[in-house]
Amino acid sequence: MKAIPQIELRNVHRWFGDTHAVNDVSFEVQAGEVFGYIGPNGAGKTTSMRILATLDEPNSGDALVDGFSVVEDPDRVRRRLGFMPDYYGTYENVDVHEYLDFFARAYGLRGTERTKALGFVKDFTGLDKLATKPINGLSKGMKQRLCLGRTMIHDPSVMVLDEPAAGLDPRARIELREMIARLADIGKAVLISSHILTELAEICDRVAIIEQGKLVAVGSVEEISSGYQTVAMVDVRFVGDVARAHRWLEAREDLHEVRIQDRVATLSHAGDEAAQAILLREMIEAGLEVVEFRCRTKSLEDIFLEVTEGRVQ
Repeated sequence: MKAIPQIELRNVHRWFGDTHAVNDVSFEVQAGEVFGYIGPNGAGKTTSMRILATLDEPNSGDALVDGFSVVEDPDRVRRRLGFMPDYYGTYENVDVHEYLDFFARAYGLRGTERTKALGFVKDFTGLDKLATKPINGLSKGMKQRLCLGRTMIHDPSVMVLDEPAAGLDPRARIELREMIARLADIGKAVLISSHILTELAEICDRVAIIEQGKLVAVGSVEEISSGYQTVAMVDVRFVGDVARAHRWLEAREDLHEVRIQDRVATLSHAGDEAAQAILLREMIEAGLEVVEFRCRTKSLEDIFLEVTEGRVQ
């Protein structure tokens, strides 16, 4: 029996005047999965997330969290979902513990339950040693940790994170990435949007790419990549007569953009892995002295540029 998705969008539409901000968007996220939501500014990512967080309603379609509709059961959804927006407000004269405690009380946590929740969140985010520090004095990275702590204080099964790594330095991004992986390890479904595609590629199980309100691709990076005809980049290192190798490569009609520098040839090749194996064999049979043959795997950035057209609404 198939498990109920923790997040499910069903043919969601959202209009703002003449702008179709979210256009028939459907996808699912399972428990323990990190799902990346990618698109240019104005593509519909934040609107989709706001609908999931019950901060907006779809004009048609529905979104479900742990099986509960954001339209029919918004109160149940709010108990099961933590939403981390791309910006959050701070309060004057409030320290880390007081800030987290305020949100714990707002979610109705009392007594021992609240104490345990505060302890777990401060330990998880590494803020336990900063409990008495005023939040206005925190670094950007520590503020993001605090916002994440606030988002998870009520132990939601679903985490929706809108651009959580924006403005963070490399160390803070690495630490945030590790916390997101830990959230998935303890069974949370995590939906995360980001413009830092290299970060998403490292932590996401699957991604959805949205442009002008419509999904253009959903799946793992490998699945999306395999659905498009692509040109692979190949690096070949030679010894011996490099000029002869260059002439041989230039004469091939299936190779393009051939460049050689410091005995390394870089070229584009439209074939699949089997064709690349044949190419290597033919180089050896032609007497070219190949000491390295490497095909570059396509990055999430490459895929994003391939499947989108840079259109805005």
